[in-house]
This record gives sequence, structure tokens and C-alpha cells, in this order.
Amino acid sequence: MRPDDLTPLFAPVETLKGIGPRLAVLMKKALKLPPGVREPRVLDLLWHMPTGVVDRRAEPSVADAVPGTIVTLKVRVLKHKAPPRGNNKVPYKVSTEDETGKLDLIFFRAEPSFVERQLPVGEIRYISGRAEKYGDTLQMAHPDYIVAEDRRDDLPLLEPVYPLTAGLTAKVVLKAARQAVERVPDFAEWQDAAWLKARGWDSFHDALHRVHQPEDAGDVSPSSPAWQRIAYDELLANQLALGIVRLSFKAQRGRPVRGDGRIRERIVKALPFSLTNSQRTALGDIANDMEAPNRMLRLLQGDVGSGKTVVALMAMAIAVEAGAQAALMAPTEVLARQHLETIAPLAEAAGLRIGLLTGREKGKPREHLLDALKAGEIDILIGTHALFQDDVVFRDLAFAVIDEQHRFGVHQRLALQMKGGDGGANMLVMTATPIPRTLLMTHYGDLDVSKLTEKPAGRKPIVTKAVPTDAMEKLIDRIRVQLAEGAQVYWVCPLIESSEVSELAAAEERHAHLKQIFGDIVGLLHGAMTSAAKDATMAAFAKNELKILVATTVIEVGVNVPNANIMVIEHAERFGLAQLHQLRGRVGRGSRESFCMLLYAQPLGETAKERLAMMEATEDGFKIAEKDLELRGGGEVLGARQSGLPEFRVADVPGFPMLLATARDDAQMILDRDPSLTSARGRALRTLLYLFECDEAVRLFRAA
Repeated sequence: MRPDDLTPLFAPVETLKGIGPRLAVLMKKALKLPPGVREPRVLDLLWHMPTGVVDRRAEPSVADAVPGTIVTLKVRVLKHKAPPRGNNKVPYKVSTEDETGKLDLIFFRAEPSFVERQLPVGEIRYISGRAEKYGDTLQMAHPDYIVAEDRRDDLPLLEPVYPLTAGLTAKVVLKAARQAVERVPDFAEWQDAAWLKARGWDSFHDALHRVHQPEDAGDVSPSSPAWQRIAYDELLANQLALGIVRLSFKAQRGRPVRGDGRIRERIVKALPFSLTNSQRTALGDIANDMEAPNRMLRLLQGDVGSGKTVVALMAMAIAVEAGAQAALMAPTEVLARQHLETIAPLAEAAGLRIGLLTGREKGKPREHLLDALKAGEIDILIGTHALFQDDVVFRDLAFAVIDEQHRFGVHQRLALQMKGGDGGANMLVMTATPIPRTLLMTHYGDLDVSKLTEKPAGRKPIVTKAVPTDAMEKLIDRIRVQLAEGAQVYWVCPLIESSEVSELAAAEERHAHLKQIFGDIVGLLHGAMTSAAKDATMAAFAKNELKILVATTVIEVGVNVPNANIMVIEHAERFGLAQLHQLRGRVGRGSRESFCMLLYAQPLGETAKERLAMMEATEDGFKIAEKDLELRGGGEVLGARQSGLPEFRVADVPGFPMLLATARDDAQMILDRDPSLTSARGRALRTLLYLFECDEAVRLFRAA
């Protein structure tokens, strides 16, 4: 259960003074709520970080006030002049003065009684806002603050500027955020004292105060000690939660599976190439995991063309050697069928019985397939989301592979795993997207990791060249020569149809253009086509009936045509590095020299220049992924990932990779020493986990 002292922070924002139902609705729009949270809470205001400050520290006399600047003035109210009744164009004017000069306060469409209460004649008031000159008179329209002499402290000298939404004023958010901070108790410190001292960081409570009630303009910067302290707290909570989940998973009894190697031998003999060293290492890791008494959960990450599918097949063969079954789940039907085509010849040579289950299999064929699966007449079942449907029953599922892990939610992974009976199936998840260490720690901290770093022998490098769009005709001439030599071409466009708001060349327009030049050898593929139409187009391209395939990014994953050796990516400057790399991986799979042409529109921004230069410089997906993280920033990359993975609310700060790595090491050390978090620091860390809503991790403790 969540500690009682956190209850005020998890209360609705309406419990704050001045926040009613209308403002709560606006708060919901302005605040960044975590997945599953429908209504804003006090806690959400703590993580609603300022983007700057308004400096109200200048307190000149009226005579010395500089027009166009924000000033705070101490004045006496002289008189009120209301506009003629019914005339809204004339403002309400209040004359004030100090010993050096006069200041007019201007209000449009003002409620007279409200202004009179705020500015009683004869009283002293502190006024803060932007001073302007109107003729010879200094004036201030709609002051930001009007406070009585004895309420001087209510006027913030450094006012944080928060992200807003229409109808929500800065003053409302400021007041609410201050109330939220005041609700934060003095928690027992969960950070190491020596670490705090070395970094020059305050307590959590003081850090929150510094950010939301800054004493200096630098306090609201993500690089400030206060912000960095809170960011580190969030990262530590994330890494602790992943570590706890990992420990919990490893403690669960699994199902030891040991093969005799006979099927794997046959697969190796049937391969047209030798296994790489990293493939052998990954297979060794997987085999050891499967033999262990605890449940296996491993991530296999490899660059495009690194041979993940072969590793997956060899791993599934271990389960079959042991007399059990295996499954491979892909996110799309196209990719599932691609796996089947890759695996089928090897499986046939090894005597493996394979089945395919997608949404397309219906009626009697589906029934026969499921009956065979239940009877154990299918060794390996390849499919899509259809695999974890209730009526899919295995005789004995011991091993499951999930491809393109980021396309599936954790609950889907578990649903497939649970089809393995009491011990659950051993699980291998794969991704073709090279993952920087930073993202690995963030998203996959609960998994063991194997990395494929080599490509099979014989793969030729892909020549990558950035080309301006005004050289397109020369490019087309070059393609004409290549086609005469037997080449095939992918031409990728970002959009399906023209848009008034975009200058991107649409796929349909480019298809029409190229068809005029090359005739009927040009095909078109995009996401709006029916599955049957997509399959027919891809089949024609695979058979070399189509020489040029104009496509959207639908071809990014799961299309394998070894003869295709040219990739043209139009408006490459609009694509991210990871996507460019993934698209490039569609060529270079055959014996021909391959090319990737990055067409770009001028002028290029600095980031786009760096992206394209990186693509020209290397094919190493892991280097590219690191560069992508550097260019886009941790927050953007992390936030773009699948829901269910963490999206940090505070931790997108300078030095993010270093802070994350440190948090990772810190979390591991904490759990090594105190795996149940029962020490004094451990109990404080439980509070931290609740504070950053890692409740699920806490629930895994019996003592929680």
C-alpha cells in the first residue's frame, strides 16, 4: 500500500485552493499525465517543470522605470476614472504616483467593483508588469500583480514560466504549483549522502522548492543542480523498478530445456554460409538460459542482415530436440510470411514441421491447423497476434520468440508465455533496431541481452550517397543503366498522396512520373492497399516482373528481395537516422553491388546535414543509433517508443546518458546489498518508487 504521507500528493488537483472543475479540465490539457491516469493530481504539478522565468526584481522609481521592461513599482492610488457607461472601447484608468512621478494603470473591459477593491484610493500598492510610455505618461496595462503593502511576499520576484493551454493563466499554475510543493513532506533521504555532497545537490524537498520557487534564473534550467537532482531521482526509480522486475522474474521457476544437437546440426549443414562468431555466442547464451531452472527472458538485438532469424530457428530447434514445441510471433502478416519463407527450406532439411497462423487463416484450414498444434504434429508455429488467442493450444510449448519486440505490449508477451503451461515458455525477444546502451538500460533493463555485431560473410558494403533533388534526372539516367544490367530498385516516398501543407513528393505522383519514363515495370506499394494487393505487388517485384517499386515506408520491415540493389529515399532529410538505416537494409542482400541514394531538398539544416553525413560514413547500425540518440535527445527518442515503456517527465536533461548509467549502477548495487529494500535506505527508496509511480515494482515485495 502507498504510504499515508503520499496521499495528499495523489489527491485530485481540485483539492488545491482556487482550482475548481473548470480549471481542472484545463490542467488536464496542460499537464503531462502518465499512461492510465485520466485526471490530474497534485503530484502531476510537481513534474510540470518551468521553461523560464519572468524577472520582477527591478524596483525603480516611476521616473526611472524603462519603458518596455517588466518592473515592480511601489505607488499610492490617487483616483479612478471609469469609462462612459456602454462604451467598451474606452479603458478604465487608475491614476497612481510615487514621489518621482505618475503612473496610469489601464484596464480594458474591467469590472469597476473588482478594480476598486484591488486599488482603493489612498492606499499603497505594489504593482508589477510591463511599463509602457503613452505620450508623456508612463502607464501599465493590466498589471500582472497588484498586492497590498503587508502582502509584499505574495509577489514573486522571479516568477517561473510554465507550459500553458488556452484559458489557463500563468498565475493560476504558479499558485497551484506552489501549493503542490508545500504538500511535499520531508521524506527520509533515499540518495547516498556522499553522492549528494559530491554533486552539490540539495534534498529532494529543497530541490523542488528551487525549481518551482527559483532564487536565480538558472534554477529553472535542466542543467541546474536542483533539476538534475530530481531527474536523477526519476532515473533511479526507473532503474530500481526494472531491477526488481528482473529479480522477480528470475526467481520464478522455469522449465529446463536441453537438446541433443541433432536438429541444429542439420540446419547448420543446410546453411549457405557459416555462422558468425556473434551468432555462435548468442546461441550459447540462449542454450545456457534454456537449461537453467529459472525462466529465460533474453533480448537478441542485431543490425539489419545480421542473421537473427537463423539464431531464432536454431534456438527453437533446441526445444524440438527436447520433444517440445516452439513459436515465433511477428507484428505483421508480411513479416510472419517472410520468416516462413526464410525458415522453410532450412526446416525441411532438418525435418522440422512448421505451421503458419495469421488473421488470414479462417474456417476449416484454421481448425485443422489448431488440431495439429494441439496434437503435437506441428513443431514450430509462426504467426502474428493470432498466436495468443484463447483457442490456440499447444501440446507442449517450451520456447517462444517475439520479433520486433517494441511492436508488442508486455501483456501480449506474457499471454504467449503462459501458453507454455506451469513453468511458462522460455522467451526470446528480438529487435532489428540497433539499440544504444542508454535505451537498453531504459527500456530493456529487465532482460538479458545478446548482440549480433557481424554480418554473414560475402555481404558487400552498400555505397551510400546524398544527392540533391535538382540532380534527379542524372540519378534516373544512372538507374536506366543499372536496369539494363538486371538491377531492381526501391524508390521510397514519405506520403501516399499530395498534401497542401507538405512539399514532399507523394508516392502516387512519383509512381506516375517514373511510369512515364520506364513504363509498366514500375509498381506502387503503400499502406492503404488491401493485403491481397500488397502481396500481389510484392510477389511481382520478387519475381522480377516489376523492376522499380515505388513505396511508402511500408517496406521498412519484412521485405526481402535479394536481387534489389538500389534504394532511393526521397526527401531523406525528413527521415530519422534509424528509419534511414532500416530502409537501407532492404538492399545489399544479394551478390550485386548495392547503392542507397539519399535525395534531399536544399537548403539543409545542421541536424539534417549530420544525419546524411552519418549515413554516408557508416553502415554500423549501433553507431548510427548512438548518433540518433545524440541528435534527437533522450526524451524525444524515449518518448517516441511504444506506450508501456517509460516516458520521463523530468529526466530529459543535459548529461542524461551519464546520469542513467550511474542510476543503473546505483540500482544494481542497492539490490545486491538489500534485495528486499528493508534497510533504512531501502524503506526510503520504496517511497521514491511510489513517488514516481513504480508501484508494480513495490508490489513484487512480499513485505510491501
